[in-house]
Amino acid sequence: MKSKLKIQIFITFFLFSSLSFASDKIPAKVLYVIDGDTIKVWLNGKKESVRLIGIDTPESRKNRRAKKQAREFGITTSQVVILGKMSKNFVKSLVHKGDIVFLELDVQPRDRYKRVLAYIWLKNGKMLNKEIICEGYAMPLTIPPNVKYADVFRECFRKAREKGLGLWK
Repeated sequence: MKSKLKIQIFITFFLFSSLSFASDKIPAKVLYVIDGDTIKVWLNGKKESVRLIGIDTPESRKNRRAKKQAREFGITTSQVVILGKMSKNFVKSLVHKGDIVFLELDVQPRDRYKRVLAYIWLKNGKMLNKEIICEGYAMPLTIPPNVKYADVFRECFRKAREKGLGLWK
């Protein structure tokens, strides 16, 4: 068991040190995808929920938020959940259990639910938040003071809707 842990630490260190974009980012290991804008990771020795900054996806379960989104979108709660599951599945196609990702924090590191707020960078150098919104599976959600990529996300959203990508098909 100790040798397996040593190998994981070595791989994490190797990936972290070999990727130049990761020098100011925090490595984490993906445990699972919660929904289209939240994932569970192993970070600094414990499980953490990470809420992706700057994007919002439909809920993938029936709850109060799904009912609110249904009213906002002018669709049923069941339709919101279907769209939410589409977003979740898209994210699951990009990140998998065991993947090493890199968290970039902004001004506010946690939300009121104690989730880590981050931009997530994949080992291929792409930002997960941006991929989700550019491919049409999220809407922009700008909550100051975490606004570093807000303009990029708004532009991606506009283009995804114009092209009919993802949820906008």
